[in-house]
Amino acid sequence: MSRCVIVGGAEIRRYDRINAFLRPDDFGVFCDGGLKHLPHLRLTPGLIVGDFDSYARPETAVETIVLPREKDDTDTKFGLREGLKRGYEEFLMIGVIGGRPDHMLANVYLLLYLNSLGKRGRIVCDDADMEIVSRGEAEIPDSYSFFSLLNISGLARGIRITGAKYPLENTDFSCEDQYGVSNEVLPGQTARVSLREGCLLLIRDF
Repeated sequence: MSRCVIVGGAEIRRYDRINAFLRPDDFGVFCDGGLKHLPHLRLTPGLIVGDFDSYARPETAVETIVLPREKDDTDTKFGLREGLKRGYEEFLMIGVIGGRPDHMLANVYLLLYLNSLGKRGRIVCDDADMEIVSRGEAEIPDSYSFFSLLNISGLARGIRITGAKYPLENTDFSCEDQYGVSNEVLPGQTARVSLREGCLLLIRDF
């Protein structure tokens, strides 16, 4: 099945970088202010959602869900829930980092929400891309400048990092002690991250 791409209204400066992550068969969900990015993205809208408090509701044949302004979910989370209802297993979120810190943090935690459902989630912004590592192994090629591992939920145990300037073996991370910031991939290698228990936020810096 194709991937669901959620487009939020945060600033995007590097459309070239964002477009490099898009695929021809992506299903685009544009959330309210995310519509401002439409002319610059290689992404066709399949759904538009929002309360349209930050962008005028467009006159379009594209399926549009108008939301009330007073609601529990943000426009972005509602769009993500719609993607889940339509059976998508993989999600990419763009235009969700920057602007209001509360919205930005809530969007990062959507990665944790997707992970709890057994779905794949990824955020790409101008300066980095991020995903949750909880099962299997994540890779970081040396095309990335730096990478960081942050604990945003509970206790992560048995962390292993190879191919990096600061390797780890069977290490634990707590939320109160974040010492996985600004690691580097060894030249010509691919760093690999895995853990035995819990989950971590992996941020790869371009």
